[in-house]
This record gives sequence, C-alpha cells and structure tokens, in this order.
Amino acid sequence: MLAVPPPGRCASRPGQGGAVPGAVPLPRAGSGAGRGGPRRAARPVPWEPGEGSGPLDAHGFQPGLLVVAGSFAAFRLLNRGLERLVPPPPSARRNRWKWRNIWTSLAHSVLSGGGALAGFYLHPELSKDLVGTHPPGAHSLVAVSVGYFLEDFVDMLCNQKLHQSWELLFHHSVVIVCFGIAVLLHQYVGFALVALLVEINSIFLHLRQILLMANLVHTTCYRLNSVINLGTYVVFRIATLAWMTHWLFLNRQNVPPATYAVGTVGMAIMTPMNIILFYRLLRSDFFKSRRDVQREKEE
Repeated sequence: MLAVPPPGRCASRPGQGGAVPGAVPLPRAGSGAGRGGPRRAARPVPWEPGEGSGPLDAHGFQPGLLVVAGSFAAFRLLNRGLERLVPPPPSARRNRWKWRNIWTSLAHSVLSGGGALAGFYLHPELSKDLVGTHPPGAHSLVAVSVGYFLEDFVDMLCNQKLHQSWELLFHHSVVIVCFGIAVLLHQYVGFALVALLVEINSIFLHLRQILLMANLVHTTCYRLNSVINLGTYVVFRIATLAWMTHWLFLNRQNVPPATYAVGTVGMAIMTPMNIILFYRLLRSDFFKSRRDVQREKEE
C-alpha cells in the first residue's frame, strides 16, 4: 500500500510564480512563521465542495469512489443487455460472453477516448500541468474508466480460462492501480487522461475482433479497419506511451518517489506488451495464414 500525505492543497495555482506542481507551498508572510513566535505545524486546508482541490468532501467522503461504483454497475448492466441490443451472428454464438465483452469494451473505448480528446480541447491547462490540474469532468472520466476496468476484470475472471486471459488481467491490474491513485489523490489526472488517448486505437482493435467473430475477415471493411488500426496503434499507443515515459523521466524530481515508482513500473510493463501486440497484429492481418485466423477467432 502506498503511503500518501494527508489531504491538503498540494497543487500549484495560477499566480504562485514558479511553484512546482505537487509541492507544498511555503508559509506566507503574517502566518506566524518568521516573526519570532513559536512555529506551528501547517494545518491541512479542508476541501470545500465544488472547489475540486482535495480528495474529500465536507463530510469526509470520497466522491470519486461513488463514480467508480456507478461506472462498474452501469457497464455490468450494459454487458448483460448487449445480447438483446446486438444479437450475435451464428459464427459467434459459441462464444456469447466474448461477443458481449467486446461490445462493452468498444463502448468504453468510444467514451473514454473521445472524452480524453474533449478534455484536452476544453481544458488546455491540462497539457501544461499533468499533476495538479483536475477539472471535475476529467477526474470523473478517469473514475469511470476505473469502474470499467474493474468490471472487465471480473467478467474475464468469471468467463475465461486463466491461461487465456492472464495478460489482460495483469494489464487491467496495473491500470486500476495507476488510475486509482489519480482518482483518490485528485492528482495526475492529466497524466491519466493522456493514457486514455490509447483508447482511440482500442476502438479499432475491438472493431477488428467483432469483424473476426462475425466471419467478415475477407471484406473491404476489415481490410480498411486493419490499416486504420495499425496507424492509430503507432500514434495513440506506441507514441503516447513513449511520450509518457519521457515525461516521467524529465519530471522525476517533481513526483513523489512512491508514485514515480508505480508510474515507472507501469510504463515498463505496458511498453513491451504493446510492442508484442503490434507484432501479432502485423503478422495476423498482413502476413497471416488460415490457421492463424481460425485460432484467433476461437480464442
């Protein structure tokens, strides 16, 4: 378990000069320090509702946890009802749970990927301060994603064999921990939003799986999706994760050691996983054999 500091105003605010994001501000003149009087320990400033500058509300409750729980329940209900909304074709009826699972994942990718783009467009200050800036909408989007990854983790754990899903289960565990820190601390929301740009590529990854299960491999739609999939993979997955790793390295002195360790381990895990997946996609869609296609449909 990570040791975190008590809730307080840790993020820099406009007008504080060159304050380092995440650093505790020095006492102001007139606060009692430097007057010759006894020094008192700085008291954490309670969060005021609607201010968005602390992890707890006026009653000591963490609102982000409510969003996570609501997201988990909503995606669970969506998963249950998708078979009626999008009936599986005959070729996918042997694996109904996977058909529902992929459509649920597609819904999350559209929501989170589009939401991440909208977040940076509506709040350009996010790109300047990935640590302390946390608009309510961006924070809620990260919390919604935590709820989805929890739901998908449970869904795979209950319906798929461990040797078939351990990679995704491991991936989800890392994401839940990293995004959970952002939700609980109300920090690194911008960094989490950068990570959600990856979901733009996931839209085409999920469409690819749906076309495979619907036995539409030899169609123009599948070939077009394959090209777009690889293009967005390079831009929104490989390049984005490389930029996040570079940002962590440059800002290692401004990030608490425990958080820096979690972020570094997460990037060290995600980078090789994404390179391996890119190789598999390249081989399957452009150098594939019939045996490869059949195996992928059955998995």
